[in-house]
Parts: sequence; C-alpha cells; structure tokens
Amino acid sequence: MMSQPIFLEPVFKERIWGGTKLKDLFGYEIPSNETGECWAISAHPNGQSVVKNGPFQGMALGDLWTGHQELFHSDSKVFPLLTKILDASDDLSVQVHPDDTYAGEHENGELGKTECWYIVDAEPGAEIIYGHGAQSKEELASWIHEGKWDQLLSKVTVKAGDFFYVPSGTLHALGKGIVVLETQQSSDTTYRVYDYDRRDAAGNTRELHLEKAIEVTTVPQAYQEGTYNTEAKDHAEITTFVANDFFTVQKWSVTGKTDFEASPKYTLVSIIAGEGELQSGGEVYPLRKGDHFILPVGFGPYGITGNLEAIASWE
Repeated sequence: MMSQPIFLEPVFKERIWGGTKLKDLFGYEIPSNETGECWAISAHPNGQSVVKNGPFQGMALGDLWTGHQELFHSDSKVFPLLTKILDASDDLSVQVHPDDTYAGEHENGELGKTECWYIVDAEPGAEIIYGHGAQSKEELASWIHEGKWDQLLSKVTVKAGDFFYVPSGTLHALGKGIVVLETQQSSDTTYRVYDYDRRDAAGNTRELHLEKAIEVTTVPQAYQEGTYNTEAKDHAEITTFVANDFFTVQKWSVTGKTDFEASPKYTLVSIIAGEGELQSGGEVYPLRKGDHFILPVGFGPYGITGNLEAIASWE
C-alpha cells in the first residue's frame, strides 16, 4: 500500500481568454500571458499530470491508474475526475456539455461533463452566465439562432468563496475577472453556443456547435442558490458542497492541527490558500498554495497543520 501522498505536476493550456493570474496568484511558471487553464490533477489524454515524488515519480497519472489500481480501488475504466484552475481574464464562450449517454454515443465514448466551480478570486461585479430563460426547446433554438442573448442568458454576480454546481445540460460561462477551481468529470467535450464574435490572431472565429448544444441543453433551466453543510473538526471547518454519483467536493479550512482518519477512498486535494504541512507515519510533507496531490486508498491516519484552505474531492 502506498504510504505517502502522490504530488502531481500540472499541465497548462493557453486560451484566447487567458491571462497571468495562474502565475500571479499561485506562482506557477506559465507558458504565456494568455494562459487560461491549469490541468492540476488530470489523466485525460489531452493533458496528463505527472507524478512528482516517490516510487512512481515521472509516471503519467493515466499510467498510474491503469497499472496500480491498488492505490484507487475503483470500478471506473478511466480516471473519472479532473481538477482544473481557470483564469478567466476575458469572458469565456457560452457553452454546454453533454451527459454520459450523449457523449458516449456522439463523442467516441468520451465521458459526459458535469462540473462545479469554487470561486478562488473575482473582481468586483464579476459575473457568470448560468442557465437561460427559454421555456421550450423551440424557444431555446429560436433565441439562439436569432442571437437574442440578452433575452436568453441568465447572469449571476459572484465573489470569492462562492460555489456553483454545473450539471451537464447547463448553459453557462465564466465572465471576465474570475479565477475558479473546477472539479469535473474527466471529459474535454464542449459545445460552444456563443463566442462574442471574437477572432483569433489569424482573424478566424471559433467553431460553434449549435445543433448539438440545443439537443443537450436542459429546458427549462433557472439558477437556484445552493445551501451547504459545514462541520467543525478540531482546528478546521469541513464544508461539503456536493455529494452525488459524479463526485463529492469539500472545502477544508484549517487553522491549526487537524487529524484525519485513513482515507476510505482515494482523495484529490488542491491547496488554494495558505500553507502548512501534512504528517503521516513519521513523515512530514510541506504544503503550499498551488500544490495538488492524491491520497491513495487507505492512506493515513494523517494530520494537517497550518493555516490553509483546500478543495478535496473523490468519486
């Protein structure tokens, strides 16, 4: 049994809407000033994290998953989750993702994409698009084809610390000035609905996927604010944002020494603020903002000491 956490090296993606906040807020070395995505814990073929420590150092997460199931004990054929940090320095396109059934039939067996966002940072007045006002598929299609975006799209003002669950079929977009940690199914399938008529450096607009988007978008679809349960634990608060068949996502706010039991499931952990250390089996592992690691099945008991915030998830 693996007796240490598995730290991972992220993969970075340049995007037309990206910026420099992944460097400014987390200290990452980014490829350019248009870096939009940090694929922090990923075994997806389009961008795999690499193990940074221990006996599996240098191994891609996908290979670790297929070759060492004793660390995970999962029934999933592929590593089912993907953790990202997104820097929306400009508006993202309005988009929607399919569910498992539709993606499996139309996207070569790819998983669907249910996701969720924890707002790490947001400029004053920053907004997301979440949901729409159409009351039927016919009305949805008509408003999309006629470009009635103000009538169709619903906007929500956000601030740091907010959480949004975004199931497949949700029309959505991050707005300018937002940094999020995203927990999602391991999928890279996106149907783009509207991109503000932007053009790339070559003068080309990006591809839209209107018919597929209309087909998979849930109707009707209104935003509803969530309520979450927070429990006190030693010198920590544990907030559970979501727990369903896709994933469980928690926020750990640690302000001292907190003890945890052995992990019953493998757990993905991202440090989003502060610093501290993880102690287990006489070993000490420094933790700092921007670290991402996996606790394998059965790891622990362990303690986390410091002043930090982490997002933890598991299938």
